[in-house]
Amino acid sequence: MPLRLLLSQLKRHQILLVLWLLLFAIITNQMGAYLGIPSLFLDPEYLSKVNFLSFLIMGIALAGFSIAYHITCYILDGYKFHFLGSLSKPFTHFSINNSLIPLVFLIVYIIRIIAYQLYHETASGHQLLLDITGLLTGYLAMTITLYTYFWFTNKDIFKVIAYRFDSTLKKKVRVTRATAMNRLVLVKHKPEKVRYYLNLSLQLVPVKDRLYDKTEVTKVFDQNHLNLVFIELFIFLLILLLGLFRDYEIFQIPAAASAVLFLTIAVMFTGAFSYWFGSWSATAALAFFLILNLVVKYDVLKSRFEAFGLHYDNGRAPYNLNVIKEQNSDSILVYDHNQTLQILQNWHRKLGRPRPKMVLLAVSGGGQRSALWTFRSLQYADSLTGGRLFDHSMLITGASGGLIGAAYFRELKLRQQENTQVNPYDPVHLQHIARDNLNPIIFSFLVNDLFVKFQKFTYNNRLYTKDRGYSFEEQLNRNTGFLLDKPLIAYRQPEQEARIPMMLIAPTIINDGRKLFISPQHVSYLNAGNIRARQSFDKLVEGIDFTRFYRDYGADSLRFLSALRMGATFPYVTPNVTLPSEPPMEIMDAGITDNFGISDALRFLYAYRQWIAAHTSGVIIVSIRDSRKQVPIAPRDKLSLLDRLFTPVQSVYENYAKMQSISNDSKLEYATSWFNNQLDVITLQYVPTYDPHSQSPEEVHRAALNWRLTGKEKKSIVFSIRSKSNQAEMRRLQQLLK
Repeated sequence: MPLRLLLSQLKRHQILLVLWLLLFAIITNQMGAYLGIPSLFLDPEYLSKVNFLSFLIMGIALAGFSIAYHITCYILDGYKFHFLGSLSKPFTHFSINNSLIPLVFLIVYIIRIIAYQLYHETASGHQLLLDITGLLTGYLAMTITLYTYFWFTNKDIFKVIAYRFDSTLKKKVRVTRATAMNRLVLVKHKPEKVRYYLNLSLQLVPVKDRLYDKTEVTKVFDQNHLNLVFIELFIFLLILLLGLFRDYEIFQIPAAASAVLFLTIAVMFTGAFSYWFGSWSATAALAFFLILNLVVKYDVLKSRFEAFGLHYDNGRAPYNLNVIKEQNSDSILVYDHNQTLQILQNWHRKLGRPRPKMVLLAVSGGGQRSALWTFRSLQYADSLTGGRLFDHSMLITGASGGLIGAAYFRELKLRQQENTQVNPYDPVHLQHIARDNLNPIIFSFLVNDLFVKFQKFTYNNRLYTKDRGYSFEEQLNRNTGFLLDKPLIAYRQPEQEARIPMMLIAPTIINDGRKLFISPQHVSYLNAGNIRARQSFDKLVEGIDFTRFYRDYGADSLRFLSALRMGATFPYVTPNVTLPSEPPMEIMDAGITDNFGISDALRFLYAYRQWIAAHTSGVIIVSIRDSRKQVPIAPRDKLSLLDRLFTPVQSVYENYAKMQSISNDSKLEYATSWFNNQLDVITLQYVPTYDPHSQSPEEVHRAALNWRLTGKEKKSIVFSIRSKSNQAEMRRLQQLLK
């Protein structure tokens, strides 16, 4: 029977097998390794810890998924095995015989956990034993609980409500009963040929030939279908309950458990579609998708993701070519240019030297690894230069996680000016910026965004919807000690006084590919280039000045955390923000146009090239990259048919950062021709580096691209500042800033 069930699923229910294959591919590192998805399953984190409790929750989630799989298979295939109707606990018998895939998965999962924890996390034998015990405890507890429910309903409740339930079915749910009866008729003359099955004692016993009462078997189907409905309702209510308390960290289950819970729902809906619609299930699924598509298209569910602090109830700002032209007139450009020129002069006076070096910081995107690497690099370099790095810094540009790390360090430097007790170089800040920020996002997606976003919160006296963007900001806020929770305008005066460098957040506008320049200062001059040249041909305006464009919609009140989120929009994880314009602006990650911040730094340098050349002894562009610049060429031999089919698209995606690096180097080379002073580039690269005191060379791996880092990845990132190339660049930086 176990083999017959497996063959039946291969033949008819491939979607169920695909879901299992998805889990197998993840835990064996065959899928999502670049994004760090396997580590979510092999090193689940709960309440910022990986321990017995986090694995206990994973065990509960996996048991729920396995039982949902058994229920669905029983509803779809149970009718083929007539002998089950005469057995006590028929569903339990079916589950035992259907456990081949779940059992193999559990064994492989445990082996992979042991290998991962020993290799990547250097877990002790005692801790590893606790982790596996937690997993098995959760798995067994969930299994025993649910099967106790099934035994109870099949034994007792059925006897009490059988007559009432049967009458109700006859009157109101004829489709269910008809479906079951029709299936019995279909297999009456052609049942599944099964000679042996596993009984409750796990013994292989022969099937006895008997005659079965169709009414009895139908009741079995009806009862288990009712169980399925109860379980589905229970899981849905559980999701709603978790959603109500989503702001409490104790209810935020591990990201992998959330993913498994989502797959559990997918399994149940797959079974429901197949059971209710039979051969029409594919058509019904397509119709459901088309209806859902229309619902989303006409915004019936109000699915937009908002930037907190902006006014969405005050109409919409017109976004068209005429408005863009008006907001980039010569008079506006000159006005904004002069305002920032005053900041440059304040910066110059602060240093008290006739021709100091100017530093432009360009940080790369890359999720949590980039946030930690950028913070580590700034902390180390500023400390090594006695604070001169940040004192000489005029502007910070970049994308995604890099800007988050830089924003946190900049805030600490600002707080240090106001309170000498604040130490920006304290190692505890590395722990803070490296904390997990993925669990709340995935959790919010499951318990809130996937269904109905019904919870609200108030920010700056305005009402907004809680979504996974909100979860991202709140977790980042907690991770950084609530230091960044302030409106954009709060940085206007410190920047104008040159107490801290300006920061430019430049996400991409999906509508037309322009940049949205988010800064507390007006920075329309970044679009100007050479005004005379601009007037000689039809030059496209390359960006939008956020604070001017949305001045009537609360631009100054924009939550700074929302601005950082807009610059760190990772597809499907941190959602695209919609801004109040007509047509609505859809905002995407800044890394689409330049993941390294070099182009924006050069825009600023070009806008003030004459003043900077006359008042400084040169410019140092400090490029902090979370990736290697010189990458070995990957081999392209022994390609399969599928490889050859997808290689062109895959190559463009994989080499996108390399193409940006080549473009940036060309711009830097060209800059030496129009900037009449010295231009130096310091490049700090995160390249996994071997630490002889705590690592072996085989243990050095590049951190994944997501919003969660493993313990070994954190150590690797922090230690990389001591690589030979980075130390050589540090010595150059010290020499230039002497």
